[in-house]
Amino acid sequence: MYAILDIETTGGQYNEEGITEIAIYQFDGHEVVDQFISLVNPEIPIQPFVVKLTGINNAMLRSAPKFYEIAKRIIEITDGCIIVAHNASFDFRILRTEFRRLGYDFERQTLCTVELAKILLPEQTSHSLGKLVRALGIPMADRHRASGDAMATVKLFKILLEKDVTKTIVKSMIQTESVKKLAPRLNDIVESLPSRTGVYYIHREDGTIIYIGKSKNIKKRINQHFTGTTNKCKKIQLEVFTVTYEETGSELIALLKESHEIKANQPIYNRSQRRSIFQWALYDELDSNGYINLKLQKADGRRREITSFTSLQEGKNTLFRISAQYQLCQKLNGIYDTQQHCFQYTIKECDGACIGKIAPEIYNQRVQEFIDTYLFENKTLVLIDRGRNISERSAVLIENGIYKGYAFYDLNYQIRNIDILKNILVSMPSNRDTRKIIQSQMRKSKSLKQLIF
Repeated sequence: MYAILDIETTGGQYNEEGITEIAIYQFDGHEVVDQFISLVNPEIPIQPFVVKLTGINNAMLRSAPKFYEIAKRIIEITDGCIIVAHNASFDFRILRTEFRRLGYDFERQTLCTVELAKILLPEQTSHSLGKLVRALGIPMADRHRASGDAMATVKLFKILLEKDVTKTIVKSMIQTESVKKLAPRLNDIVESLPSRTGVYYIHREDGTIIYIGKSKNIKKRINQHFTGTTNKCKKIQLEVFTVTYEETGSELIALLKESHEIKANQPIYNRSQRRSIFQWALYDELDSNGYINLKLQKADGRRREITSFTSLQEGKNTLFRISAQYQLCQKLNGIYDTQQHCFQYTIKECDGACIGKIAPEIYNQRVQEFIDTYLFENKTLVLIDRGRNISERSAVLIENGIYKGYAFYDLNYQIRNIDILKNILVSMPSNRDTRKIIQSQMRKSKSLKQLIF
């Protein structure tokens, strides 16, 4: 749990400042679950430049509570939390100073979003809160007021959590919590999870990730892990301390995140998933009569493939479906069965290509139309899909044929400018697996839409 806060002060000499306003949002990693916002009577005058900056003046604070009157509420809402702030050393110093005046030693673990942004957003020229929210498209109200700045920090922190693929932030949070409580019962873990699409992370007590997975229903999938009888399930059941998750809404983004974060974190129980799961691929080649043949064969990394499949049957089903969709001759699209060492094909409809009654250039145009659907070489396109809630959409950027990353954006905002999308993009590496995942979802998903630039 995190306590994301912002404090406005009177200004003045070091360690003599007083608090004029405080806002704290208790954040569970997904949403705000509690909040406390209050003006504070500092009992000392506000510096004129601060009045001009924040709009808070001495008259506004005469009837506001003094710090000792809100101190208990601050202790309660931050108890067991990591304090997060933009320039955390300043806000935490001010809080500790106020508590010290009351004779209380206020201790909490802290995280600074300035320092995190420098690590996770190194491409940004400035890491001030104002410039970061503008660059990342974070909506902001009440700038230089505690509630506005604290909420902007919440939204910035969400982006930083998404970009932290090694889960360093989350591991730190789990280590803090494990000191205070024993591992909860498995049923309690399951009940705390959503029945939504996303990526989940199974942790030991020290925060180490031992398994990463994706599911359209996170709660159901974790329950299967906890009730399974395989050796892997039994080991997970013995070692699990907690489960964290990230909702994606989009299955495509869940698959891409899962693939990348397994590689980044190397969880011990994901060994079988580190290998490529796309063992069959579709290739095109020109026959002696000038016709393009589509052939389903064992994947060969040395050859250019159109698209790939997890099983031979999936490839067969897709090949017959596209043959009908693009009016391709199924005899020409022979499927080589490596077990029976022969080509298998079914001729349901033939328009004459297999016996030379249609010119190669006419037939090949249909084949090329299909190939262009899956080969996005040198293309720049955005794949639009569901978001994490009804007011949001997700976007996957492919630039010049290379997968760049993903982003979430408000439904009221239309993605028409690649540069704007890049500012909010969670950058991801492009590799053979990401290409296959994207191609597979382009083939399967009915909700996925393409914007070509």
